[in-house]
Amino acid sequence: MRVVVLGAGVIGVTSAWYLAEAGHEVVLLDRQPGPALETSFANAGEISPGYASPWAAPGIPVKAMRWLFMKHAPLILRPRFDPAMMRWIAAMLRNCTASRYALNKSRMVSLAEYSRDELVALRNRLDLHYDHGSRGTLQLFRTHKQVDASAGDVAVLQSYGVPYEVLDPDGCIGAEPGLAASRDRFVGGLRLPGDETGDCHLFTNQLASRLVTENVEVRYGTRIDAVDRVGDIIAGVRTDKGIVQGDAYLVATGSYTPALLAPAGIRVPVYPVKGYSITLPIANPEVAPTSTLLDESYKIAITRLGDRIRVGGMAELSGFNAVLPPAREISLRHSLNDLFPGAATNEAPSNFWSGLRPMTPDSTPIVGSTPVRNLFLNTGHGTLGWTLACGSASLITHLISGQKPPVEPDGFNIKRYS
Repeated sequence: MRVVVLGAGVIGVTSAWYLAEAGHEVVLLDRQPGPALETSFANAGEISPGYASPWAAPGIPVKAMRWLFMKHAPLILRPRFDPAMMRWIAAMLRNCTASRYALNKSRMVSLAEYSRDELVALRNRLDLHYDHGSRGTLQLFRTHKQVDASAGDVAVLQSYGVPYEVLDPDGCIGAEPGLAASRDRFVGGLRLPGDETGDCHLFTNQLASRLVTENVEVRYGTRIDAVDRVGDIIAGVRTDKGIVQGDAYLVATGSYTPALLAPAGIRVPVYPVKGYSITLPIANPEVAPTSTLLDESYKIAITRLGDRIRVGGMAELSGFNAVLPPAREISLRHSLNDLFPGAATNEAPSNFWSGLRPMTPDSTPIVGSTPVRNLFLNTGHGTLGWTLACGSASLITHLISGQKPPVEPDGFNIKRYS
């Protein structure tokens, strides 16, 4: 088939690659002048299947109220008249039960584990280099209450056979020697040794550069204006360069998916949740992180990317807002300097950045078909786009091709919201 892929972030590019490898004729469209220039540009750098957890969890409503008043708050809410935000928050709160959390996490871990294996295979097959590392993720707990709360996650990891280590402070320092200087800041941790790290922007650009070898037609600098629905099919995509037509259409436009598809009668429950990052050169490798550390109190990830440190996190509900408040950068620097003092060159430009994560109310992505028979979705990955990219691309390729999917697809279909 001729498949038109909308969006050239990590989700769109990996989808285009897998579709082309499966023998389809692929056209890739994006408004930006190149790949991975929006949400995929400077994310936290973690590839964390074992840490794939829904934001919607038991106790989150109470925690959220407390977070709003923290100095370095992991959650920022900008009150505004936005019906889409209100609907999304209400739906998210309905998922904050133990049963729904366990179901959503099991779906996410299953796809994430498969995705990590696909990424490794793709990296080896194409000899891709993107500052990747394979030294695991350490979720760091500053309180004993956080340690106790991790028991539910450990149970899911056990059920899926995901390797993990429950560590005391000495064990945390053994995994991340740079924590020795901040030993009094934490009480334990949960380590996922199978997790990886890497620069999503570098990966996406390297893979995008190989698309020509698969005869993918790439059209950057092409604004996507609308999809034209005629009955139960999409007849074409309207762009500022004309109509683009295909046999099937895959929408991978992240947070912009709802606005694009609403005129075609497709409601997609995705809302932009803004995240921030800074990227600093390493000043002292001996006290710098070796892999990814997740600061559970502030919901911030600190990741080693070659000779750089990427610090990313926080969740801000403020619509399509690209403002970079200095207070958010201060919070990122606080987490880094509190746990790894002296690791980064703080005088250097921080490359302060923000991106709009496309979040669903249950934190599980939407990967699959729609009521329009030639329209497919690969969107809503939230904070896990980099982690789930290859697995989602493989899954949607199997579904478009009419093949048996590699993981159970029902939990990712948009029908779960009907």
